[in-house]
Amino acid sequence: MTAISAPRASAGTTRFERTLLSTAAGLDHFVSVRLERRAATPRPYSAQGIASDARTDALSTGSIGMLPR
Repeated sequence: MTAISAPRASAGTTRFERTLLSTAAGLDHFVSVRLERRAATPRPYSAQGIASDARTDALSTGSIGMLPR
């Protein structure tokens, strides 16, 4: 979400509306920071995924005649 800054004393807005807008801007900032932080953290690996990757690696090395470790 994006917001356009406006002077503090806008014509036609009440103090309550300005409070709601500033609260919405604060919540928007909080959510965007949380989403950025969540996207930056790697997902945990599952045991099944690790076993599958190990099996795939062993099959690929076996197909070219090398013994897997």
